[in-house]
Amino acid sequence: MQHRRPRLSKKAKALTAAAVALSAAAGVTVAQADESSKKCTAFDTITLGKYYVNNNLWNQEKAVGSQCVWDNSQSGSTISWGTNYSWANSATGKDYDVKTYASTVLGWHWGWKVDKAKTGLPIRVGDRKKVTASWEFSVSANPGVMNVAHDLWLHTKNTADWQDQPTDEIMIWLNRQGGAGPLGTKYGSVSLGGAMWDIYQGDIGWKVYSFVRRTNTTKATLNLDDFTQALVRRKLLSNDKYVSGIESGTEVFKGTGRLDTKSYSVTVG
Repeated sequence: MQHRRPRLSKKAKALTAAAVALSAAAGVTVAQADESSKKCTAFDTITLGKYYVNNNLWNQEKAVGSQCVWDNSQSGSTISWGTNYSWANSATGKDYDVKTYASTVLGWHWGWKVDKAKTGLPIRVGDRKKVTASWEFSVSANPGVMNVAHDLWLHTKNTADWQDQPTDEIMIWLNRQGGAGPLGTKYGSVSLGGAMWDIYQGDIGWKVYSFVRRTNTTKATLNLDDFTQALVRRKLLSNDKYVSGIESGTEVFKGTGRLDTKSYSVTVG
């Protein structure tokens, strides 16, 4: 059975968490770390050049457990990092609730932590800039219900800040475990980057499009422009939108496991 994620609460949760994190900098830990110095508090961050790793426990009230993040290395625009977790449902949590999305962030995530000049974002969809995302990772055995995915945020303007709700969100699922499934209903399918993807469409106050790879992988180099243009061709997305943020990590529904990113980079233009 697929666990679908009703993300109606994510809007309010993410806005609140972002406002608190951004307006109260003292509550955010920014440091260099490794696995021996993990960051295990909600929304702890580790800055790695133009990226930051975010221990994004946005829905942890629906779970009982813990999660940590750490970094291993940075060389130019290539980084290595990891996260481990153990989550069970709380009294209010359900199997289909996403509890966390520990991820690396480039650009906007309910505001900016890294100077825009360093990120190469935002970019207008219709400008057709190549955005190369390379990711090699491993997933522990029996990691519970989870996925490994890119997450793109889009706005109608290139000046979005923390208070600006996105108009569109695009998820690109490379790997899923334990029956995890996307929000919404299946719209169609497409061949991109040498693989077949099923496209799902949902709405949580903004449009959410999920590209779910039919076969799991742990290594992929993709041009993210291919995915935005696949939606443009289907008249689901406008060329006038701006990609403001690119995240990559694991959505955890429940279970115990870890994600180790061996190598990750995003090159814009």
